[in-house]
Amino acid sequence: MSRLAYVNGRLVPLADATVHIEDRGFQFADGVYEVAASLNGRMLDWPQHVARLGRSLRELSIAAPMSDAALSIVARRVLAANRIRDGLLYVQVTRGAARRDHPFPANTTPTLVMTARPFDFRVRVAQQKTGISVITHPEIRWQRRDIKSIALLPNVLAKQSAREAKAFEAWFVDADGTVTEGSSTNAWIVRKDGTIVTYPASENILHGVMRGTLLALAREHQIRVEEAPFTAADALDAAEAFLTSTTAPCLPIVSIDGNRIGDGTPGPVTARLAEALWSEVERQTGWRR
Repeated sequence: MSRLAYVNGRLVPLADATVHIEDRGFQFADGVYEVAASLNGRMLDWPQHVARLGRSLRELSIAAPMSDAALSIVARRVLAANRIRDGLLYVQVTRGAARRDHPFPANTTPTLVMTARPFDFRVRVAQQKTGISVITHPEIRWQRRDIKSIALLPNVLAKQSAREAKAFEAWFVDADGTVTEGSSTNAWIVRKDGTIVTYPASENILHGVMRGTLLALAREHQIRVEEAPFTAADALDAAEAFLTSTTAPCLPIVSIDGNRIGDGTPGPVTARLAEALWSEVERQTGWRR
């Protein structure tokens, strides 16, 4: 079966899906997006994704294309039309089409696109047993990283650097040596006293949905949490390190820039958090490893 895309009210074959040549998303990256997970045919943390999408739109003064309830209906429709049970839903909203000019155009209709594709989350289960590697990369992004903008070229460059280094992810490091986040993930370390540390929610990082879920689970399981900056040197000296995102939930990091973290194997705190996370996934969706 060929994949179907939702474009401004219509489901069309992916190969035939188009937007206006002067869409501001195409010409200015003037838009925002979300990626949500479907497991067992049910969306994980969907209300949080909808809320973050709404916030991103408001921060850029882009009109919402429809109500939250209608967006949820369309999302389920796209997943069903593509027969996705375990997979990823991509949602993108741009300011719409208008004659090319930098200032906001008046009276444009936002463009809404959704696509869905299969994704095997059991690959992540396997990676949680072996661990992954990351590299560091200079922080070269703009100052409003809390907005989930489609302007992702710095992230693309960082991810490409990771691929060329045969690493899973690249962590952005600013001029002071502070780790902000990954190119598509949030960054965490576990101190030797068992405290988990992640950069505080601010304009400097994306407020990851999985990040928020894991913070809540850590507190629920009485794991000490600190939202505070940490440096690349702190990460190298940490007992454990891991990353989170919707597509990479709680993956243990065993090396950074080729340097072993801890004993070079996934650590017990990360494993405990991963167990708590999969229990939450099962609670929400019924999906089991």
